[in-house]
Amino acid sequence: MTALPEELQSALDTALRGFPQPELARAVTRLITRYRQGVAATEPILVSPVDAAAYAGYRMPGTYAAVRAALAEVARQLPEFAPRSLVDVGGGTGTAAWAAAETWPSLTELSVLEQAPEVVALGRKLMAASARLRGTSWRRGRIDPAAEAPAADVVTLSYVLGELPEPVRAATVRWLAASARLLVLIEPGTPAGYERVLRARDELIGLGRSVVAPCPHQRDCPITPGRDWCHFSARLPRLGAHRVIKEGTLNFEDEKFSYVAVANEPAGRAANRVLRHPVKRKGLVALRLCTGADGLAEVTVSKRHGADYRAAREVGWGEEWSPAAD
Repeated sequence: MTALPEELQSALDTALRGFPQPELARAVTRLITRYRQGVAATEPILVSPVDAAAYAGYRMPGTYAAVRAALAEVARQLPEFAPRSLVDVGGGTGTAAWAAAETWPSLTELSVLEQAPEVVALGRKLMAASARLRGTSWRRGRIDPAAEAPAADVVTLSYVLGELPEPVRAATVRWLAASARLLVLIEPGTPAGYERVLRARDELIGLGRSVVAPCPHQRDCPITPGRDWCHFSARLPRLGAHRVIKEGTLNFEDEKFSYVAVANEPAGRAANRVLRHPVKRKGLVALRLCTGADGLAEVTVSKRHGADYRAAREVGWGEEWSPAAD
């Protein structure tokens, strides 16, 4: 499981205890309704301290788990990459910055762009709990492709594309990629989220960027639209105030996400990517793969494959699969 860093979990619990539970519950219900109605990012949704707190309590753990999982796969493909700077665009309370700092200890210059003042205030408060992150730069502002492009070793945009008006999404992707060594886009793991990521991927390949993850190739996505979609899952525990605000009986949840990461120079990538939970039976493991050479493939690894079988027993959904025979 992927839990929030301990200092963030403690700070978030403290922030949420500042509001009566019924007030937080009403704010969560209100925010879920507005998001489902499709409110554009040009219209601030989080307009009060309780809105910001409810959003952070409800979404930060899941968003953190997804971003951390995506960045971990990127880091595996770029083992020599030691970024110094990060810009998290549309960063909310700074979740992606926390995840990036855990992924790359080399990061020393972190910046978050967010338009809602109450969200910025809460993000600063949460980061004050971390000696490493409390110096993060916060800038209030909207996503504006006409402005100067964010320049950093890593630029992230997580769970934001779907909030932008469709006509500006492609321009936003080009803007983000203009001055980033590495750009990571993350969306909900729904068919619609995957479609947004796929369109962004096509745009970025057209700009000459190199796909780092999750794809093992730069060709057209081999998944048939309408039949399936590329997405992954990160499991996280429900702890502290997050468990209370979710009002669920389970002590964990699974966050589904789609993502693409591209570099501005040729980069390594996985040989094959596991697209679903491996099916493990006695003596064999069935893997659904996106491959670097043949597109989609169904592969069965049995005990007679020795080391490959032992590795297949351990590989998970979303991870790279590179059998010894390769």
